[in-house]
Amino acid sequence: MAKILISPSKYIQGPGELSNLGTYAENLGKKALVIISESGYKRVGKGIESGFEKSSADVEFCYFNGECSSQEVDRIIEKYINNGECDMIFGVGGGKIADTAKAVGYYTKKPVGVCPTVASSDAPCSALSVLYTEDGVFDKYLFLPKNPDIVMMDTDVISKSPVRLTVSGIGDALATYFEARACKASGAVSCAGGTITQAAMALAELCLNTLLSEGFKAKVALEAGVVTESVEKLIEANTLLSGLGFESGGLAGAHAIHNGLTALEEAHNMYHGEKVAFGTCVQLILEDAPLEEIEEIYNFCIEMGLPVTLEELGVTDLSEDRLMEVARLACSPDDTIHNMPFEVNEKKVYSAIIAADNMGRKYLGK
Repeated sequence: MAKILISPSKYIQGPGELSNLGTYAENLGKKALVIISESGYKRVGKGIESGFEKSSADVEFCYFNGECSSQEVDRIIEKYINNGECDMIFGVGGGKIADTAKAVGYYTKKPVGVCPTVASSDAPCSALSVLYTEDGVFDKYLFLPKNPDIVMMDTDVISKSPVRLTVSGIGDALATYFEARACKASGAVSCAGGTITQAAMALAELCLNTLLSEGFKAKVALEAGVVTESVEKLIEANTLLSGLGFESGGLAGAHAIHNGLTALEEAHNMYHGEKVAFGTCVQLILEDAPLEEIEEIYNFCIEMGLPVTLEELGVTDLSEDRLMEVARLACSPDDTIHNMPFEVNEKKVYSAIIAADNMGRKYLGK
């Protein structure tokens, strides 16, 4: 099995970078289609337009309908690509806009740029789009042959997003090293289609170290509405380091536990990264990690405001039947929990969830 690492062609990060989008776009084509929400255009559209005035490329804006669906992808292709001159696609906004842009680029074979306005997950760098129905129900994963041509993080824009979204991104990124470590030990195949490289493992470890050293300082700065060097480092960890680390390192227990938690309706209003953070705690218990490591991660989550108990996820009914359903879903035959370097079954996962929840209560003093 070959070792494989994949990544975006170019990653750009800094304050005010969206106003330079036109400069980068002119290297990809002659006319850019920017997929953006109406509210997003009101916030950043004029700045993007001013940047294109200094570029040899033109720009056209398309308002996003709100759901990353096959119908929305088809609408954009028909209206703006087949009947127009746009030869590159940019998604400016949240995850659904990014996934829509990547899907449009895939079906039309056009270059794609992703410009997140939040740092809430590690998905922007990935070669994947998640498609939903028009009603918001999961439809399918669209695995793409390549990563985006450009990922641009305007840290001024991101710093103005709700702090909870960035903290959720920390929760998502927190799993990166521990899942990559498990995949390396088991020899599991990563999302990149091969086993883990030394580079991917080093990036995953750097991701964790950056979160632990910069996370609290960055949160304090974001709560004050400013961008500091800690904020810059954290955004890179949430997006680039975690993105490369998860895709070329692999997923394991933490994200499978997240998937299992979707069986509990009370947790549906929690963000992806918040559930992944608790999933990381469960994975550490499941693999019997050293107590010093467990303590460090629990204390970090508490400091950041990430959930370490089921109650913090909104779940108060801890009946065995309900939590066994979480375990069953996490242990689905095709889920990533089977990338752990030992045999995993529903009973082990159920016990780890109960123990992780109780450990969280201890650290919270409950």
